[in-house]
Amino acid sequence: MTPRGRLLWLVAGVCWLGFVATGMTLVMRYDTTPGTPAAAPHMWPRESRLTLAADRPTLVMLAHPRCDCTRASLSEIAELLARTTHRPQTYIVFIRPPRTGPDWERTSVWAVAAAIPGVNVLRDDDGQEATRFGVETSGQVLLFRPDGGLAFSGGTTSARGKTGTNVGRTTLLDLLEGRTPLTSTTPVYGCPLFGPADGPVTPGDHGHGA
Repeated sequence: MTPRGRLLWLVAGVCWLGFVATGMTLVMRYDTTPGTPAAAPHMWPRESRLTLAADRPTLVMLAHPRCDCTRASLSEIAELLARTTHRPQTYIVFIRPPRTGPDWERTSVWAVAAAIPGVNVLRDDDGQEATRFGVETSGQVLLFRPDGGLAFSGGTTSARGKTGTNVGRTTLLDLLEGRTPLTSTTPVYGCPLFGPADGPVTPGDHGHGA
């Protein structure tokens, strides 16, 4: 190979590495950029059709049934419930936007939630419950005390679609076990609950986000 040929290969290799590095940086930035946090009420919204438990905390997760990264959030909820000795009353509430067809919300993500023992899985027509609880991002978790006071607002993963030990799950476990947590809020990583993808239903169970 001529010196000129070797130089061209070297330049091409450097450019390729640059493209790969840029792509990986963008993916990592997306995965670690939290969604919009909830403007959650300090007290349980009385107009909610969910029931606040009087004898134990009530945990509510608002989710988009077509957000693939919410699978990790659901996995962390299952792990939390398996670890705690004081299980909260738990709701997983899936948004169903207007202009969607029958069973639009019955995706594989819904099935993951429904498989968690002791969890109430509900549909949220037009995002009414999400609005009542001030939630905008899929995977947002709220924990309320029996008196209706908000004890926690945040997510249960450390990045989009990532499972494993994280501050959100640790904080919830501390609260449920009667320990004093280091924080009461954590970032939430997930897809927007409301957006352009919430239009008419299309065939198949397509991911709402990464």
